[in-house]
Amino acid sequence: MDEIERIKYLRDFLTRCSYEYYVLDRPTIPDSEYDMLFRELEDLEKVHPEMDDPASPTKRVGFEVLSEFKKVTHDRPMLSLGDVFSYDELREWAKKVEEVCPNVEYSLEYKIDGLAMCLIYEDGYFKQAVTRGDGVVGEDVTSNVRTIKSIPMSIPYKQRYDIRGEVYMPKAAFEKANVQRRANGEEEFANPRNAAAGSIRQLDSRIAASRGLDGIWYHVPNDINASSHSESLDYAKRLGFKTNPNNILCSSIEEVIENIAKTAEIRHDLPYEIDGMVIKVNSYEQQNILGFTSRIPKWAIAYKFPAEEVRTVVEDMFITVGRTGKCTPNARFKPVKVAGTTVSYATLHNEDYINEKDIRIGDTVIIRKAGDIIPEVVRSVHEIRDGSQIKYHFPDTCPVCGSRIYRFEDEAAHFCLNIDCPAKVVAGIAHFAERNAMNIDGLGEKKVEAFYSIGILNSFEEIYKLHTHKDEIINLEKFGQKSYDNLIESIENSKKNSLERLVYGLGIRQVGEKAAKILSSHFKTLDALMNATVEELSQIKDIGPITAVGIYDFFKEESNIAMINDLISLGVNTEYLDMSIGESSPFTGKTVVLTGTLTKYSRNEATALLENLGANVSGSVSKKTDFVIHGEEAGSKLTKANELGVKTLTEEEFMSML
Repeated sequence: MDEIERIKYLRDFLTRCSYEYYVLDRPTIPDSEYDMLFRELEDLEKVHPEMDDPASPTKRVGFEVLSEFKKVTHDRPMLSLGDVFSYDELREWAKKVEEVCPNVEYSLEYKIDGLAMCLIYEDGYFKQAVTRGDGVVGEDVTSNVRTIKSIPMSIPYKQRYDIRGEVYMPKAAFEKANVQRRANGEEEFANPRNAAAGSIRQLDSRIAASRGLDGIWYHVPNDINASSHSESLDYAKRLGFKTNPNNILCSSIEEVIENIAKTAEIRHDLPYEIDGMVIKVNSYEQQNILGFTSRIPKWAIAYKFPAEEVRTVVEDMFITVGRTGKCTPNARFKPVKVAGTTVSYATLHNEDYINEKDIRIGDTVIIRKAGDIIPEVVRSVHEIRDGSQIKYHFPDTCPVCGSRIYRFEDEAAHFCLNIDCPAKVVAGIAHFAERNAMNIDGLGEKKVEAFYSIGILNSFEEIYKLHTHKDEIINLEKFGQKSYDNLIESIENSKKNSLERLVYGLGIRQVGEKAAKILSSHFKTLDALMNATVEELSQIKDIGPITAVGIYDFFKEESNIAMINDLISLGVNTEYLDMSIGESSPFTGKTVVLTGTLTKYSRNEATALLENLGANVSGSVSKKTDFVIHGEEAGSKLTKANELGVKTLTEEEFMSML
């Protein structure tokens, strides 16, 4: 066999091995042998560039680094699904379907919790992968999706072929990624869906390739070779696509409900996250009769699983102290699995919350995850108490510094007022450095704790003196020369920030990002803000009387004045840098709501841009809303905007208006 023939053989053999391993889950050769043959193919292809083939297994390896993702308009819109949350709602949907189309067969499939994707094939070759986006316009993420090894690079079908499905991160890959992120001192992924979405949006395809993503494909929008959804999936499987083997055909909605109940019992044993089940009318003829609304198909619905509730025991209750001195009670549980992950802790919010729910140490409690993410206590099971339970008494002193803690009138929370409390100092400095404040990369809470523990960082001012502690920093674990250089560069860059970042970073009670921006744009300089009276502050729109008093008191505190003077002497900017694009814009004086995931801007960047254009950015939709700007995976806010007749803009339309 000559080298050309060897290349052809290796490509066919390795492609078949990948299909057997990643799609059929039946590996036929050891990983070591696959790797050896893969390297041989790479070497041969370098010698014979004339044999270039986009379907070669070697083309999967991430190497491309993009400057941005290009926008792509879908040939057919990628619509979202309507949701139901109870069996009664599901029966009501089915009743409407069967009134139009009697004798319906339903296809039931898992609702994979990932990122909706469309794959496009032409002349038998994988050409493009496009995210759902806003349903009309998505992003070209071909270089990243190409790295998913279960996706065929070529198919035995020469016409154009579009197939849609979900890119997801398997649970095993999610755990592995978080182990690596913990080792690197990085923030862990919140859940597999966020991890998958973040991986697909990496401009460097090598990062996507390292994340162990997978895909399951469940819809062919223009399949002319099938008369039903199930036939279409069978054909896709024969072409080499990974479809879900657990799809079920049901002859009635009661059979659908029965199978949903069975799936709910085993959902956490699956190798990937699902947050519900999708029910589709199987017949394409009946789908066409039923049609669509303006945003969803009438022939499909998503049933969302209710939050799973489990029992466990409260082993202890304890207080944590935040940057404002807020003392938050928490419960430590006997570890229990909830919604697929082990839960050991949950916040109990405040003293009233504990008393209202009558939660005691030793209690059996029912817990759940709000939105399948945040653990919360639903209630304590009073009826099985045996007398050993201990009523929790909120402490009189701070568990960190020992100072007395206070609860103010009309406040639900307790506070430690000691300005030197270590917990407040560390959390306050971490807040000052966070992205939305002074944006000092590499100075998260763990790093602040490390610097605080060795005595080199006790205040905001000392951030700007860290360059004098080079030896101590470099000798810390996981903190070498490069990390030090990057930190010092980021600290220097933060001196140039506009005033609103500094005001937010100072941690004045009730002054969030929006209030900091309002104050800074009004007063222009920190000196003017520091000398403002309570009356002047109260007259500013969105600055209430209580907030005004808090701001005034903060800037009259001698220690705060000394701290600010030190920051000024160290070169920190104290003037508002007006980044407005113009005196007026289509958004000047308008109320705007952002929803979904934007691609060009982060949510905070988009908010800042709109505010610079004179808009009031709100968190909720009402009849007074002028615009709703929506990105990928937009939810209830977009639905409400459509119901109220509020003007909606895709990110593309928003950009064109700029």
